[in-house]
Amino acid sequence: MSSNPGNHSNHPDHSNHSNHPNHANQPNHSHDGGHEPGHFNLIASAHAAMLENGFQPDFPAGTDKELAAISAKPAVPPPADGLADLRNLLWSSIDNDTSKDLDQIEWAERLSDGRIRVLVGIADVDARVPKGTIIDTHAQSETTSVYTGVKVFPMLPTELSEGATSLNENEDRIAIVIEYAVDADGVTSNESAYRALVRNRAQLAYPSVGAWLEGTGPAPEKVAASAELAAQLKLQDEAAERMGGERFQHGALDLETIETRPVMITDQIVGIAPIEKNRATSLIEEFMVVANGVTARRLQQAGVASIRRIVRTPKRWDRIVQLAQEKGTTLPADPDSKALNDFLLAQKQRDPDHFPDLSLAVIKLMGPGEYILVKPNEPSPGHFGLAVQDYTHSTAPNRRFPDMVTQRILKAWLSKQPQPYSDESLNAIATRCTEMEDAARKVEREMQKRIAAVVLAKHIGQTYAAIVTGVNQYGSFVRTLNPHVDGMLVHGGKGLDVGDRLTVRLVSTDPARGFIDFAAQ
Repeated sequence: MSSNPGNHSNHPDHSNHSNHPNHANQPNHSHDGGHEPGHFNLIASAHAAMLENGFQPDFPAGTDKELAAISAKPAVPPPADGLADLRNLLWSSIDNDTSKDLDQIEWAERLSDGRIRVLVGIADVDARVPKGTIIDTHAQSETTSVYTGVKVFPMLPTELSEGATSLNENEDRIAIVIEYAVDADGVTSNESAYRALVRNRAQLAYPSVGAWLEGTGPAPEKVAASAELAAQLKLQDEAAERMGGERFQHGALDLETIETRPVMITDQIVGIAPIEKNRATSLIEEFMVVANGVTARRLQQAGVASIRRIVRTPKRWDRIVQLAQEKGTTLPADPDSKALNDFLLAQKQRDPDHFPDLSLAVIKLMGPGEYILVKPNEPSPGHFGLAVQDYTHSTAPNRRFPDMVTQRILKAWLSKQPQPYSDESLNAIATRCTEMEDAARKVEREMQKRIAAVVLAKHIGQTYAAIVTGVNQYGSFVRTLNPHVDGMLVHGGKGLDVGDRLTVRLVSTDPARGFIDFAAQ
């Protein structure tokens, strides 16, 4: 499941945002003219970028044999003890228009005391991919699917991630169900986890559901056809609003970076569009943040070691304080996520155009997210950006290996079986997952720049409204406002500073390097 194709992140884990393109922090920036877009193979470029960054994008020998054995088995066993049958519930999924690897489905009901009971069903990938198989070993090495805009490099074969282990519409599947109740203040209780049979009744998409929830668009066809589904989604939205309000009270950060996706027509990239957040993406984010918290707490209560997802308290807090000071706000001397978010919200109101750049600066100063081993009875550093103490990754096992590991740990505890991983193994897996997530961000960032260079290659000489995003010894850097594209100012513009607005003319593009050059008008 993904909230956008660029980073495929289903929760506001700020470390997953693409970093600001480092357009030319090297003096040998080339201005040797553009390339015809037809002469640059973006898919081959993406494959090469995967290899350069330590991935093995092609599945190993023996994969086909294992897939045949998996497909020979029934999708789900007959209902048995320990496996609840919840196929009668009106489950639905909300994802990207193009998503095929569906990791989660959701359902909710209002309780007599006013609380909302929420069920999140997570694909039981482990039921089809046993530990130690060729497919599993490959997934442990890759650790993540990579979404390059032109091609998905899946962690698991698509026969699984888009088929046998995906919570596809009108298919019976096994799921791990995370359950909790949400009160009027967004506080959760009655948390539990168990295995169940489920059936996704409606595969829905963020843009259309979001527009409908916000009152800016009509109900999607499936929602318009079912008053029960419409009521179900409104109730889920209400639960998400409650939970989001509670987290923001505790200092969850409202950050916003500009991310884009290619616009395709019959396999050709014809433009670049911003990825829009809306009420539907927020709904899923809130449900997943809490589901991940419930999972972390269940494992802690079980007294078993696990992998946590953390963003440490910023070591560069002094620089964040300085940034706020430059904008007329005094932050506390000690890290305080609530004070930081109050400042961010005020700046978003005051200067929305520059808010993505401020967000990006804060994200970089917070430092990247990481995976760590947390042993029983050991405190976790927590997740500064989400304002949560207990947090793991468990909700996207089709595309993230730590989620598969967490699933196996949870299932072993539920079935009173020995734990599948030693502390030493979990520590090694956590380190590898952090390393490969960083590599995936590099691939995705490189491809964003190359896609932009290919799209703009047809528009040499065109002018754009732009804003200055950076100035260093090599020159000035700008972002055009429509489309959102970052490039270097190679002619004119002396004396410009960050935040200045100007008109720029496109001079050249170099897709191979992801360079885009502009001249000030």
